[in-house]
Amino acid sequence: MKASGSAVKICGISTFEIYRHCAEIGVDWIGMVFFAKSPRHLELPAAAELAMQADKALDPASRPERVALVVDADDAYLEAIINHARPDMLQLHGHEKPVRIAEIKQRFRLPVMPVISVSSADDIAQASEVAELADRILFDAQPSPDSDGLPGGTGSSFDWSYLAGFRNDTPWMLAGGLNAQNVKEAIAISGAHAVDISSGVEKNRGEKSKSAISAFVHAAKLR
Repeated sequence: MKASGSAVKICGISTFEIYRHCAEIGVDWIGMVFFAKSPRHLELPAAAELAMQADKALDPASRPERVALVVDADDAYLEAIINHARPDMLQLHGHEKPVRIAEIKQRFRLPVMPVISVSSADDIAQASEVAELADRILFDAQPSPDSDGLPGGTGSSFDWSYLAGFRNDTPWMLAGGLNAQNVKEAIAISGAHAVDISSGVEKNRGEKSKSAISAFVHAAKLR
């Protein structure tokens, strides 16, 4: 059973041990990264093995849904990812325009979560361009110049008050610089009902920590 409080996504999962831990503590989504520049990148065979292990061993009622993070992926790569990882949702973390988002949704018939990169309050307005197409929106910090071309998972944050007055019928999620120490404040200021974390629960770059994940989930869900 999922715990109460804000929903949680742990992004950059690459091992079944961590996937199972997420299931055991009530994580709602896990993210599988398909972007070669990322230290969390999954090759397709590894993603297929991870999905197979999870579907075989985990109770469907408690298995976190899989989100495939892609960055301006073409149709061939999206099809390969879907065939191997069998995701429940696609996270579009590149520069996908509304027309491309609509094409992806129509062709692959999966829920989509476009990402809005935020560096100022004005960036929040971009959500209106994709809200009708999206099943969920993710607000993440705009990458810094020294982020090595990574669109997220860098530990950067933005002013959560930018979202304080945001209202939309499309559910949304907050990411960027979150950790167990600040997530309660981030939720209180932004009003987020779902939060996403990657680097904030790692002991080494790309290597998740069970204890850090547990601390984050506890802070986000048990308020």
